[in-house]
Amino acid sequence: MFGFKKKVKHETLGAIASGQLMAITAVADQVFSQKMMGDGVAIEPTADQIVAPADGEITMIADTKHAIMMTTTEGLELMLHLGLDTVELQGKPFTVAVKVGDHVEAGAPLATMDLAAVKAAGKGTTVMTVVTNMDLVEQVDKVPDQAVQTGATVATVTLK
Repeated sequence: MFGFKKKVKHETLGAIASGQLMAITAVADQVFSQKMMGDGVAIEPTADQIVAPADGEITMIADTKHAIMMTTTEGLELMLHLGLDTVELQGKPFTVAVKVGDHVEAGAPLATMDLAAVKAAGKGTTVMTVVTNMDLVEQVDKVPDQAVQTGATVATVTLK
């Protein structure tokens, strides 16, 4: 009645790639660094594999394969954005292993991103995990910048 027994819901987000974790505010793209799409984390990847940050359902894959949307079991809408300005590469450096409607578990392979091809095209390789429905979020607690492996916890999201 007074909310004393209200169960606080948390969603743990794992690293979608191995590499150097960094604050989303440090991303070299204002759309992400100013949190216009939402809050989250970024990784400068050292490997091509992209994995699911949480359990959930794939809800959208961009035609250009540079972005994957998913909804977690707790209702968070996540955008996994692969690289900076990579939409211009028309999907060439990406191989997506899932389809819309697939249910995935945290750590499941979603895609590969040919880092060498992205760099050769003069684009940034930074990957982002962004919570796009921030209206459901009370707080995002992020792990400090550090080297991470795929699946390592990078943030805990507290839902309202």
